[in-house]
Amino acid sequence: MQATGARLQTSIHGITDAVLGTCEVFEEKGVGDERYNFFTGCPKAKTATILLRGGGEQFLEETHRSIHDALCIVKRSLVNREVVAGGGAIEMELSSLLKEKSKHISGKQQLIMAAFAKALEVIPKQVSENAGMDATDVLNKLRKAHFVSGSDGKWMGVDVLNEGICDTFLASVWEPAANKINSLGAATEAAALILSIDETVKNPQSEKPGAPSQGVGLGPGGAGGGGRGRKMVSEAMGGQGWAGMTQGKARGALKMMKGRGGA
Repeated sequence: MQATGARLQTSIHGITDAVLGTCEVFEEKGVGDERYNFFTGCPKAKTATILLRGGGEQFLEETHRSIHDALCIVKRSLVNREVVAGGGAIEMELSSLLKEKSKHISGKQQLIMAAFAKALEVIPKQVSENAGMDATDVLNKLRKAHFVSGSDGKWMGVDVLNEGICDTFLASVWEPAANKINSLGAATEAAALILSIDETVKNPQSEKPGAPSQGVGLGPGGAGGGGRGRKMVSEAMGGQGWAGMTQGKARGALKMMKGRGGA
C-alpha cells in the first residue's frame, strides 16, 4: 500500500484521489497452485519481493539461505564501505606474502608462518572443488600469478564461470573487508586453542559398542551391575545388610532415636 502512495482509511466516506494509490501495471498471476496480485511500477516503492520456486522443500531452503547470505554481504559492504576481491584472491595474496616473509625469519616461527600461509590456500582450493574444477591446476596458476605479477596480480582469484583464474576485483566479485578480518581472526584463535591442548585422555574400552558404564559407587555395569553394588552396600552396613543394623546394639540405638523423635 505504501509503495503505491495510498493512505489507510478507516471508512469508505471521504475517499478522494489524494488518498488513492497508483501503479503502472496491476495483474493477477498464477504461480504453482496459488494466485498472486502483482503491483509493478509503484512510484514510492522502496522494497522488492523475491518469489522463490523449486521442485522440493530442501531445494527452496538452500536457495533461500543463499539469497539471504548474498543480501547480508551486500548490506555489510554498504555499511563498512571497504571491500576486497573474492574468489580466494585475498587468501592467495596473503599466502604469498607470508611465504616470502617466513624466509627472513629464523627459528620455529618460520615453520609456523609457512604453515599458516599454506592453510590459507584451502579457501581457493575449496572454491575450485565446489565449482567442479581441477583444484591443483587452479592453485598452481594462482601461485604463479601472485608471485610473478606482483601488485598487478594481487586480485587474481578463481573464475568459476570460465574455469580458470581472473582479476576478481574487476569482475565485481567482492567481499567486505570486515568479514575477512573477522574470519581470519576467529580461525587463528580456534587453531591456537586446539594447539594449546597438549594431551587428551580417553578410555579405549568405553568406545566399544555395548561397553558398560562406570557408575559412581556401583562398580562395573553401573546400576545394572547389581552384584558388586549390593555387596559394597552390604559391607558398609556391617556385612549383614539391613538386618545387621536392626539387631543387637544397633537395634537399641534405633529404638532410642525413634523415641526421641516422638514418632
